[in-house]
Amino acid sequence: MVEVVVAKLGLDSSTNSHVVILQEKDGHRLLPIWIGQPEADSIVMEMKNVRRERPLTHDLCKNLIVGLGGTLRRVQITKVQKSTYYAELHVARPEGLVQIDARPSDSIAIALRLSAPIYAQESLLTAVVEEEGEDSVATAESQARLDEMKLTAEQLKERLENLRPEDLGKFNI
Repeated sequence: MVEVVVAKLGLDSSTNSHVVILQEKDGHRLLPIWIGQPEADSIVMEMKNVRRERPLTHDLCKNLIVGLGGTLRRVQITKVQKSTYYAELHVARPEGLVQIDARPSDSIAIALRLSAPIYAQESLLTAVVEEEGEDSVATAESQARLDEMKLTAEQLKERLENLRPEDLGKFNI
């Protein structure tokens, strides 16, 4: 597992879906995960430190973990199967460690609220590297998602590098 951080959040104009870009902590490898708008809103709200009068779902999850005497030790993004990403919340309780199956988008929103580290399976990370003057992407399972969207490595890199504030809509991070 490799520790990652939220690098960008934006809108993929080709699919009209939100995408969170996780980046290897102190590194260059990336993991793009397509997510729903409510989860994107929740992640942005936490990153911008926006508070609501009443708790939203991810705030409720935080309150449940803490209220039941737990500590979120880490989030792990474990695999992708048939374009679906899988994650686990690792919650420490006095009785022991509990691993909870969760969507990566929810896991990221909860991890941000509890200042917990996020880890990704190394095979999911996409390394942008220079080879003989051409950009290429070294990847494993995440490439299947990109192929499905008919993106080449060069197109992904170009799309990520050319994100403009207006592409992010209200997600101007």
